[in-house]
Amino acid sequence: MTSKFRQSFKVVDKALLRWFPGHMGKGMKQMQQKLKSVDCIIEVHDARIPLSGRNPDFKYSISGLKPHILVLNKMDLADLSYKQKVEEKIMSEQKISKIIYTNCKNSLCPGVKKIMPTALNLIKGSNRYNRSESIDSRIMVIGVPNVGKSSLINSIRNTILGKKSAAPVGAVAGITRAVQNQIKVSHDPLVYVLDTPGVVSPTIKNVETGLKLALCATLQDHLVGEEIIADYLLYWFNKNNNFDYVSYLNCDEPTDDIRIVLAKAAIHRKSSIKYLNFDGSYIYRPDMQGMARNFLNAFRTGVFGKVLLDNDLL
Repeated sequence: MTSKFRQSFKVVDKALLRWFPGHMGKGMKQMQQKLKSVDCIIEVHDARIPLSGRNPDFKYSISGLKPHILVLNKMDLADLSYKQKVEEKIMSEQKISKIIYTNCKNSLCPGVKKIMPTALNLIKGSNRYNRSESIDSRIMVIGVPNVGKSSLINSIRNTILGKKSAAPVGAVAGITRAVQNQIKVSHDPLVYVLDTPGVVSPTIKNVETGLKLALCATLQDHLVGEEIIADYLLYWFNKNNNFDYVSYLNCDEPTDDIRIVLAKAAIHRKSSIKYLNFDGSYIYRPDMQGMARNFLNAFRTGVFGKVLLDNDLL
């Protein structure tokens, strides 16, 4: 069935995918300065793209010799049948001390409860260099935008201290601006966490990586364009024989043309935009952008089931 669909996705301007706002460069420098006073790195990433878009600069400039835990968040949206393959690939290629899967929106998530004991264990077994005399432990949380870093800190804090959130949280990429003050997450032992803004690679190695990041809302939609991201989602579904979108978008059958898909869905839902015609009358056209947004939101909230966008990299 896949033969009638595109075999590769080519339509996008590569310049769209260079997203590195000023606050991110500043954040990277601040993180490096604070690294001397940190005992462990927790890197948070989206479990749907465990291999795509993780910032290579972290490995060299941030983590170095510190214990490094990789938290794959949003596991409730990820296809975990690939879990073992993903872990084997990451562990064989990178210096990661431990991989933990979490869903920070679930206060009872076993993964969240595992993070602090794992971090303290790793710190105990590591060389703390200039911090060997310190009685407190300091942890730095890093990652690309909108993967749940602030939510993770708040979940850890709520689990241990029962306190309400201290880090600002938002579903838009890049909401945590400057490296904030430390947040106490435990009294005994005394543990502080720094909350930092995510830093996505200034150049994404290929268009597909950029589109996967955009699909998971790690790049802001308007930077790439909602219809382009929706088109990539359609391409990915067809390539992976997932045709659940057909009934959701009121199509007659699977198709490779995003314009047809969005137009049919908009017409079916009576979603239109009013334009003024040259003669003063009004014409109504299907709201393609609104429908693209709807399609993306449905994907991001798990309407089409659990996915692993990186299955092609295993």
